Amino acid sequence: MKRYLVVLLLSFQGLWAQVQFEAKVSKNTLGLNERLRIDFVMNIDGDNFNEPSFEGFRVIAGPSQQVSQSWVNGRSSFEKIYSYYLMPNQKGTLTIKQATIEYNGQVYKTNPVRINVTNAVEQPKDPNDTSLSADNNLYLVADVSKTNPYINEPITVVYKLYFSYNIGIKNWRELGKPTYNDFWSQNIDIKELVPEEGMFKGEKFRYVVLKKTVLYPQKSGKLAIEPLSLDIDVELPTNRRNIFGQMLLKEDSKRVSAGARNISVKALPEAGKPEDFSGAVGSFDFKVIPSKTELKNGESLDLVVSVAGKGNLKLFNLPKPVVPNALEMYDAVHNEQVNTPLSGMTGKISDSYTIIPQYKGEYPIKPMQFSYFDLNSGKYKTITSQEIIVKVLDGPTPTDATASAGVQKNQVVPTEQFKYVKLKTKLEAINHKDFFGSSLFYCLLLIPFGLLPVIVLAKKKKEAIDSDVVGNRIRRNNRLAKKYLSEAKKQINNKEPFYVALEKAMHNFLKAKLHIETSEMSKDNIKEILLSKNANPVSINEFIALTENCEIARYAPSSSASIQKDYEKAVLIISDLEKQLS
Repeated sequence: MKRYLVVLLLSFQGLWAQVQFEAKVSKNTLGLNERLRIDFVMNIDGDNFNEPSFEGFRVIAGPSQQVSQSWVNGRSSFEKIYSYYLMPNQKGTLTIKQATIEYNGQVYKTNPVRINVTNAVEQPKDPNDTSLSADNNLYLVADVSKTNPYINEPITVVYKLYFSYNIGIKNWRELGKPTYNDFWSQNIDIKELVPEEGMFKGEKFRYVVLKKTVLYPQKSGKLAIEPLSLDIDVELPTNRRNIFGQMLLKEDSKRVSAGARNISVKALPEAGKPEDFSGAVGSFDFKVIPSKTELKNGESLDLVVSVAGKGNLKLFNLPKPVVPNALEMYDAVHNEQVNTPLSGMTGKISDSYTIIPQYKGEYPIKPMQFSYFDLNSGKYKTITSQEIIVKVLDGPTPTDATASAGVQKNQVVPTEQFKYVKLKTKLEAINHKDFFGSSLFYCLLLIPFGLLPVIVLAKKKKEAIDSDVVGNRIRRNNRLAKKYLSEAKKQINNKEPFYVALEKAMHNFLKAKLHIETSEMSKDNIKEILLSKNANPVSINEFIALTENCEIARYAPSSSASIQKDYEKAVLIISDLEKQLS
């Protein structure tokens, strides 16, 4: 009974020793200026490791590989780790997708990992870290023109990068773009970055203006402007000098943030607010101009309602004219001629209405009002237009038109624009044949019975293929060799991915031809097996040398000509061994 219990426990122990492949990170929450380490850990010697795309991150180191194997109390344990160091490119919740490996014909995947990236955090200062020497020499500042504006009053945000005379700026990249929730925003193009001199924190600095933005707050209360974050490539001085006595510089990367800014927005006063106020804030001139006031029957006029000046021109609606029923008015055509410099929007907006008179006579267009809040005086102002009299010189009179319309109440009168409306219709039945009992019905009914023999034959063929384990493994490795050789050709202009794919192609070719696994791929074992299969010793030595060169060439400097030469050499060697081993 005890013997059976021991056998049962050993069986369960074998079940527990399953394949494990997981992604482990150094932290799940980090600042925009911090680094993240991620390890892909497996307890078996998996093949064809494929890393995820790391979308939202920049790989600053890796992959590095670690392999360990130990024996404890007669039991072996194995662990392989692929490690990467990443730097986030943006804030928010980022997802590191699945990595994959292959083992005994099965594909194993890690679980996706979610990383929360926050604003840049303050890091402890290390006097021996040269990258931190830029801390007191590099600043990103957001200058806000006004922190307590009214709703729809323009404010400006100018982002300046201050840097001391001791360091140099080579390049910069935006990481966390500022968000302007509850603001209308307009970026102002900067054609060229021009270094200037200025005082900052009581010292002389150089600075460049990186970004200019005009903001119009859309609601009152405390509003936040999210910070701008940059990744900057800098040149830092060292304590070393060259043979001419010149100080040597070291290149490094530094992340800076302008910090969040809070704006307290005042609501527009309720006292004295006109009923027709539509949100205009600034200083404006209001006009209502007709293209003409006298016209003949069939002619039209354009009535232009316009506002010009300085203020939030794109953020309010113009008043709509009210015309008599005898004048037919069409929808407005809106036009904007607005510029947005750093001081705010200036220009003109207009609505143009086309009006067509229907009858002869004189028709008034009532005066129109436009109200706005004047920032200079802090009060509401209203501009009223003049009344416009439209004279129609000829055509039918309203009395004649009414009399002609009353001859027959129910008769539809034709005009130049519309034809008669048909008052009666004639409906015809459409012949319809039932689907049940038709030829198509019987064909669809018999098709499943005809497919049964095909399904049975296909199933038997699939079972025969699945039972051929060795053959399947050879075919799979052949496919992988072709796949990675093709991938190497695509990556011929990218050195590291090219040599990774080329090495995988050559390994899978050997596994297909020699029926061996990755753990058996030692130099002596490969040479011995190939010689036993009567392969050419020259081809064997060239194959082994090229395989060893793939790992070295990934990190060594090489030209595009040498990469092309290695690819052609790999194709030639694989082709020769294919002929010799067939």
